[in-house]
Amino acid sequence: MREECKNFESRTYANGETVRKCNIDLAPEAPWRCPDRCPGYERRMADVNWKHGTLVTPPTPAEPPGLGAEDERVARLLDEAEDIVNSIGPAVLAEVEAERARAQRPFWRRLFGRGG
Repeated sequence: MREECKNFESRTYANGETVRKCNIDLAPEAPWRCPDRCPGYERRMADVNWKHGTLVTPPTPAEPPGLGAEDERVARLLDEAEDIVNSIGPAVLAEVEAERARAQRPFWRRLFGRGG
């Protein structure tokens, strides 16, 4: 991916796992590559000529076999995975909101399970 694009984001978690993504969701083959002529590409200007320390983005993982401009299987698979995650979003949100509502009920109602 084009790390110099202002829409590129990388985050490394405590377990060492790294997320590399396009913030405007225009890179269907993320984390490996951006489209050749991406309409959302804008060169990041704020960090030009800065020296980066140990927090530099880790290298991009190796491309899976079959990833290429002629082969849209990877992009299609990633889109299907995103659709699955997006389809359960409302149910997960409803569960979280229900749990918060239960936690806000008075102690005695939670203890005895009455009303509210």
